[in-house]
Formats: sequence, C-alpha cells, structure tokens
Amino acid sequence: EFMEASWNIEEVQAKGIQHIASFVKDKSAFPYLLKFTQVITFAMKTHLTSLKLQFDGCKLLLEILSQALAQGVVLALDKRVTSCLSATVRKHSGNEELLALLCTLLMMVSASEVAAENLRDAGIIPDLLSILRHFPHNEEICFSCCGALWSLAVSENNAEQALLGSAVPVTSAVLQRHLQNGAVAESACSALWALSLQGCLADHDYEPTTVILLDALRTNPERAALVKNGCLALASLLRVSETAALTLITDSKGSGIDLIKGICHLHFDDPAVVGAVCLLMKEMAQYDDVVLDMLSQKMEKLLSEIKIQFPFS
Repeated sequence: EFMEASWNIEEVQAKGIQHIASFVKDKSAFPYLLKFTQVITFAMKTHLTSLKLQFDGCKLLLEILSQALAQGVVLALDKRVTSCLSATVRKHSGNEELLALLCTLLMMVSASEVAAENLRDAGIIPDLLSILRHFPHNEEICFSCCGALWSLAVSENNAEQALLGSAVPVTSAVLQRHLQNGAVAESACSALWALSLQGCLADHDYEPTTVILLDALRTNPERAALVKNGCLALASLLRVSETAALTLITDSKGSGIDLIKGICHLHFDDPAVVGAVCLLMKEMAQYDDVVLDMLSQKMEKLLSEIKIQFPFS
C-alpha cells in the first residue's frame, strides 16, 4: 500500500523495493510473492529510466523466482510483468550488466507456458536475438538467452516460424563460440533442437547446423543432457534432410557414426541418452548411403547390446 500510494515518486518505490527485499527470504512471506512481483514490476515500468531501480527490481525478482522454484512452484506471471521486462530490455539494450540479470529472469519466467506466450506476444524474440548478436562474448547472457529461446520455440502452436528461422544462425554462432563451455553449449543445443522441431531451418542451414551439433557432441561427450538434446536435434534434421544425413557420415572431423557409438557406450546406463541415440539411428536408417556406413561400422552390434540392456523398452 505504501508503494501503491506514491507510484510516481521514485524514492518511495526504491525504499519499497528495499523493504520487500528485507523479508522476502522469510518463509511466511511466500504466499505474497506473486503480489510482490506485480508491485515491483509496476514500479520498474513507472520509473523505466532509473537504472538503479531496474537493477534492484531485477535482483529482487530473481530472488523471488528462486524462492518459488525452491518450493517447486512456477509463478504464472501475467502480461503486466512480462511487458515490464520487455520494456526494460528495450530501454536498457546497451547495458550488459543489467541485460545479464534480465536474460536470467526471462529464462526463468519463460518456463511457464502462460508467461512464454505473453513474452511472445510482447515481441521478445527479436530482442533476445539482438542481445545475442551484440553480446556474443558474454557466457551468462548466451546461456540465458538460449534457454529462453528453447522455451519460446518449443510450443507446438508456435506461429512465429519465420522469426524463429532467424534464430538458427544466431544460436549456431553462440554454440560455435562457446563449444568449450559445457553449460552454454548445452543451452544452445537445446535451443537448436526446439528450432528444428518447429521446422525453422532453411535448406542452407542443414549442413552447418549438423556440423556444429557434431562438434558439440565431440567437445562435451560427458554431458548427458547435451548429448541427449544434441542427438534429438540431429534426429530432427535427418528426419527431413538427406543433406544432414550425408553430412553426418562425411564430416571432415571424423565419422559421425563412430561418434554416436562412442557417446552411446559412454552413457549406456542412461535410458534417456540411449533413447535419443536410437531415435537418431532410426532417422539415419531411411538413407541408403548412411545404412551402408552403419553396416560397415557394425552398428547392428550396438543395437543388439541396447536390446539386451533395455529388453522392455
């Protein structure tokens, strides 16, 4: 009520945010977290030019969302909250430090289908792509933006296919730049998987996207989630593109089939990874040239081992 009585006075809003921050970790405050998010974001939107208030508001929102996550609750944030975050991104598009906070927020918020839809309606996807183009060196931003893109692209009813198509080369460039950073590479692979599921790749995207996904698997074979999503992304590409299939077996850095066998053996006790590998092999089997390579490299032996390991799958 203190904040609502004086929306236009920045000092009042700043003190209000500080007051909320002082007790937000108190478990008894948990039922009021959703109300807090609405008050904080309205204060942020009202005083959009105040950099300090934006920083303090973002930090507090992150704290609140983290508290909710720890309780196993996904806050269904409404359009007022998502429009505020979009407005802050646009107003402070050159502030790298603030954008790092905002992108983390957007990734967390977009985990809710309702909030993801609201963010799409607010036109956040071009903003995310612009951020990735301007700050490709920032690992935190790249990790969060790709995570948000994954959530925004994964919806089955997505009507923004053309727009998401422009995300493919941007996401691939992030993956290429951060291959050695397992967390960022994993996030980028997930985004590429979602984009491939939505049919967002153009014909000229299939070869380079296949190559970069294979590079990610080679560089991070120990990361189970990356391997799983990388294989699922490759399966999506091979489902519709012979170019992708031929690239897999002719990649200049080594046989994709050998790579798949190696990662399957490395994660042989992980049914999710093995399942993704099986799906990829199923897509590979529709191309005669690929089947010949699979036979020459004794892939049927791997399939027999999988049947023994997972007899009821």
